[in-house]
Amino acid sequence: MVGVPSPACLRAKKTRAVGIPVVDLSLDRSIVSELIVKACEEYGIFKVMNHGVHWEIISRLEGEGVQFFGKPAGDKQRAGPANPFGYGVKNIGLNGDKGELEYLLLHTNPFSIAERSESISNQPQNFTCTANDYIEAVKELASEVLDLVAEGLSIPDKHVFSRQIKDVQSDSILRFNHYPPVKNQDPSSKACKETQIGFGEHSDPQILTILRSNDVAGLEICLQDDGFWIPVPPDPTQFYVIIGDALRVSVLNHLLSTNSVICPVCNQTTQTYNAVLEYNVIMASTTEAYNPNNCSGGIGQVLTNGRFVSVRHRALANSSRNSRMSMMYFGAPPLNAIISPLPQFVSPQNPRLYRPFTWGEYKKAAYTSRLGDCRLDLFKLHITDDTLALFS
Repeated sequence: MVGVPSPACLRAKKTRAVGIPVVDLSLDRSIVSELIVKACEEYGIFKVMNHGVHWEIISRLEGEGVQFFGKPAGDKQRAGPANPFGYGVKNIGLNGDKGELEYLLLHTNPFSIAERSESISNQPQNFTCTANDYIEAVKELASEVLDLVAEGLSIPDKHVFSRQIKDVQSDSILRFNHYPPVKNQDPSSKACKETQIGFGEHSDPQILTILRSNDVAGLEICLQDDGFWIPVPPDPTQFYVIIGDALRVSVLNHLLSTNSVICPVCNQTTQTYNAVLEYNVIMASTTEAYNPNNCSGGIGQVLTNGRFVSVRHRALANSSRNSRMSMMYFGAPPLNAIISPLPQFVSPQNPRLYRPFTWGEYKKAAYTSRLGDCRLDLFKLHITDDTLALFS
């Protein structure tokens, strides 16, 4: 990444070999849920086998991506600029972050896909059908993984997480990243060192990511315990699941289980809540106590404060002879999704550490900050005796 590096970027040379967890979804369900929870706790990423997504669906969308990125630059620019959706090149966001890539960012709403397809493909109807088929398939996979997470955490309502991304107002995203080979670089030159990162270090803000890439390497993750970067081996036939910030705040590093209430539609304008997550408890501090009766939407969705990590990851600039292309489904809740722990699960021993916020608030923070920034810091509370008294 070109720009001001985050402190963790300074550890770029520290790498070592560590195996990424692999979960076979065809195993006994209780075993699978246990393996997934363990992988979420320790790595924030794992690979899934026997995922149920047909190869034909994957290859069709990959073909559409290859065809689009193979177009002349002028033709691709018709699908841009990315603000935030559409085609972009090198510029990542609006705040100065750059990378050695080009990309296509789409909202998963079928109407949005159909509208965008006119500038993406010479056969827009084919692109629309292909993208929608892929989105539905990986959304089902993401939902199954989230249901297994809930089961592994012994949450009675196993659809508590998946319900968010299945909501018709879900703010989920489909992204293509294309990393063409970086040519004519002297490995010892300053320019090479500045452009060795294809996509800078970051965590994904959404609930989770379903990632599929071709057979060209480049993805790396940063280990929580020692800051070492480890490569993620490409596997075109399987998917990687990456835990996002939104699920990180929902679950806590301490082995706690704290229920929370989500109202997907709330007409109240004086208070907002959301489902996005961090190390500790889902936090909230508001000037008036949360009253479920004030919300017009359903409040049956229960989130659990758990112990997951949203892994920081990056993509290296492509030094291969072949292009690298990855396709990511980012599962997100509706923009106005709200969350607040039930009072009986909040105590002086388990205080709320973050103020409440909507997914729309957090998304705005993500788009207005640098790529490597820790956006969750913006929502932290200073826990005092007075704050604790509000919820005790």
